[in-house]
Amino acid sequence: MSFEGFFSLWSFYSGDLRELIVNPGQDAPLQCQGPRDAEITLLEWNRADLKSDDYVFLYRNQRPYENYQHESFKGRVNLMDPSMKDGNVSVTLRNVKLTDTGTYKCQITTKETESVVHECSISLKVTTSDKHTKESQAESKDGGEKDKCLSVIIPVLSVFAYY
Repeated sequence: MSFEGFFSLWSFYSGDLRELIVNPGQDAPLQCQGPRDAEITLLEWNRADLKSDDYVFLYRNQRPYENYQHESFKGRVNLMDPSMKDGNVSVTLRNVKLTDTGTYKCQITTKETESVVHECSISLKVTTSDKHTKESQAESKDGGEKDKCLSVIIPVLSVFAYY
């Protein structure tokens, strides 16, 4: 057997990591931007500490599924834009509670790929401290939440050989 060639393919995954600080009773905009021109077939909003089959928000087959929502989120989460125009899959968590603090993850699957094509995470902190929310509001005037980009590079190697 002789070595014919070597091919390396790099797959990039890019997501957003955001921090949002709000007071109890406020509405929290959990923002995520998906592909602009793709048909979204599955949208999953989760929180890290929930069981895998409990969702913050689930959209599938062109409609939301409240049956799969964790009990604490029922009736409090809606799409900001129900048509998801231009890939806007942001949701609003209404009347936040201290127990809503946590890391929320949005995963988007499209018809074209039938796999997760985009992911973003938001660290939501619900606090009674005015200091933190005033700082957060000041930062919003300068461009929104604290944005940090994550990039994960996954090398996929293929070796071609012949006899």
